[in-house]
Amino acid sequence: MSQLPLTPLGRIIKNGGAERVSEDAKVELSEFLEDQAAELAKLALDNAKENSRKTLKAEDIAVAYKKL
Repeated sequence: MSQLPLTPLGRIIKNGGAERVSEDAKVELSEFLEDQAAELAKLALDNAKENSRKTLKAEDIAVAYKKL
């Protein structure tokens, strides 16, 4: 089950040029983004731990994004 709201995802797809967007397309994008976000979070947490921190910072996200 998707945790991301589908309406904004539909707008994102439409901003990409789609005229119409099915619910299935929104759900599929949501699942993909959630998987990618989870992977990014794991890498970011690893970076925070490597720097002896418990708090996740924006810089950890940036470093993790570069690793993806």
